[in-house]
Amino acid sequence: MAATKFRLRIVTPERLLLDEEVEEVMAPGDTGEFGVLPDHIAFLTVLGPGRLMYRAGDQRQMIAVFGGYAEVADNVMTVLADGAEFARQIDIDAAKRAYEEGKSALDTMDVGAPEFESTRRALDREAARIAAASEKP
Repeated sequence: MAATKFRLRIVTPERLLLDEEVEEVMAPGDTGEFGVLPDHIAFLTVLGPGRLMYRAGDQRQMIAVFGGYAEVADNVMTVLADGAEFARQIDIDAAKRAYEEGKSALDTMDVGAPEFESTRRALDREAARIAAASEKP
């Protein structure tokens, strides 16, 4: 008999953010968005920064993830995220301001500058936060 749900666990360096039975997940892979349903084939992939959506019953929830890894095996999807935040906890106006400030700084920065990569990663995190908070669950 096919499973109708699977377990989604999202772990950050700080804490276990989520451990819930879900029916569907859409996540930001490093090479594009991917979906997971019950009885999905086992796989391991790199996550890019972006919006992770999961559905449990008739409820859709959004989470901003900042990169990491996702593993699916035996009806368990484990996300080891560099960082993650529930969309409902994001101050979208502050995220938009931080994004614009980071973009302005990056536009004037030399690619070889020591702070270029950290600024680019911060910009990616803010873009993920905006994407998650802008989507209506």
